[in-house]
Amino acid sequence: MLFNKLSIPVMLLTGSLFYLPVFAQEVPTPQQALQNFGIGAEQITQLEHGKIVGYEVSETSQEELAIGMAMILPVALPKIIDYIKRGNLTATESDLIASAPLANNADINSFKKFAFNDKQLDEAKAFLEAEPGDKFNLSKPEIDSLKSLQATLEDADDKTLLKAANQKYREILLQRLLAYRKNGLSGIAPYSRENGKTADPAMELRTDATISKAWAHYFPELQQAWLNYPTPLPLNSTEQFLWLNRMVEDRPTAILNHRVMVAGETGGIFISRQFYVGHSYNSSHVVAGGLPYKDGTLVFYSTRSSTDQVAGMGSSLKHSIGREQIKKEMIKRLQRLNKDMKRKVSAAGQ
Repeated sequence: MLFNKLSIPVMLLTGSLFYLPVFAQEVPTPQQALQNFGIGAEQITQLEHGKIVGYEVSETSQEELAIGMAMILPVALPKIIDYIKRGNLTATESDLIASAPLANNADINSFKKFAFNDKQLDEAKAFLEAEPGDKFNLSKPEIDSLKSLQATLEDADDKTLLKAANQKYREILLQRLLAYRKNGLSGIAPYSRENGKTADPAMELRTDATISKAWAHYFPELQQAWLNYPTPLPLNSTEQFLWLNRMVEDRPTAILNHRVMVAGETGGIFISRQFYVGHSYNSSHVVAGGLPYKDGTLVFYSTRSSTDQVAGMGSSLKHSIGREQIKKEMIKRLQRLNKDMKRKVSAAGQ
């Protein structure tokens, strides 16, 4: 199997729409949005009959997997916003071990709930012994600091090793968060690979933000702020930082996530980037939103994820398999959202 639950984020299902003033820029009509995504009359009919349809999202490199999905929910946009704001969907992330928001004054204690547990001792030991390669996404200075730490743990017992690994990983996460907040994409350190090569999540995320023309056409100020962060975001937007510990390919991995959101009566837009991922893939960029559609809501989202696993020999087949696995996960989550919303509406009507 190419991936074992690669865990491409479907952030729309974990808090993408909030009821805020809309941007000054024009919000697309549902018809414009469907046209932008290349969704034709036949697919619109499928959408109106409750089907989930896919739309093409261009891939920018051999390492990238990209896909878009849309559906129409028979629920008004404000009800979806209210339901998500209450956090009713976060519990559906079955692969999520732990997560927490990161305040502006985040410090090492902000990551205290991130930890390898006793059953993950082998993973903790492998982290302490990390070398350049794709087992862990670490920069050369981070790997060098781990080597220095190893020298102090030569005769340490398992409990001490576990504690040291957790503390060191928290330090790395904090430093990556602070570097990103200070310098944006330019502050993201590359991942060290074998033979002196590197993976560059900053370049990947910059390309993803630049190539996302459909939403950028309607929200150019947001796109420019997103590209040039920490340039101030538009006043009527809201942002959130958080860390996650998620099972990816049956291994715990740390993720640092930056989200920006805006929504109102005429629609909502949400953008998200994972600017650090512990292993398996390099980075991820999500654009999602919702627009009132007849008596319901047109929900759409696209995700771009970069991973070394789909590059090289057999790239075309690897991409096909990878997209199909991502598509299945996205459909499953949209179906769950639809089911939960219908149940909520039915309960409210009783």
